[in-house]
Amino acid sequence: MKRILNTCLLFTFLMGYLEWGKGSHLFIFQGEAEVFSKALKEPFSVLHPFILIPFFGQLMLLFSIFQKSPSRFLSLAGLSCLGLLMVFLFFIGVSVPNIKIWGSTIPFIITGFFVLRYNWKREVVD
Repeated sequence: MKRILNTCLLFTFLMGYLEWGKGSHLFIFQGEAEVFSKALKEPFSVLHPFILIPFFGQLMLLFSIFQKSPSRFLSLAGLSCLGLLMVFLFFIGVSVPNIKIWGSTIPFIITGFFVLRYNWKREVVD
């Protein structure tokens, strides 16, 4: 069950929507592709907390998906790292108001709730 929840977290995170200025918009997975291509050319240009923290969160969740017994710590740490950006996007979408932005964060927030609920009920000894 934990693998499915972690996979859903990764998928719903990548479906996050960003929009700025006139006509500038992309999904997080599109932004990641641009960041990776830019990182190959100029590695120091992508050193920003809103890039690195979610990236490490994705790595933690990806690693936990392929573990024999998925780690509770990695699941919650990955959720925290990805949640920083998604909750920030949620509040931006609500304050602007932009239904596309905050609406794209709702699946992640709901999945994050289920991850927390699943891990809350679990004993410390998985």
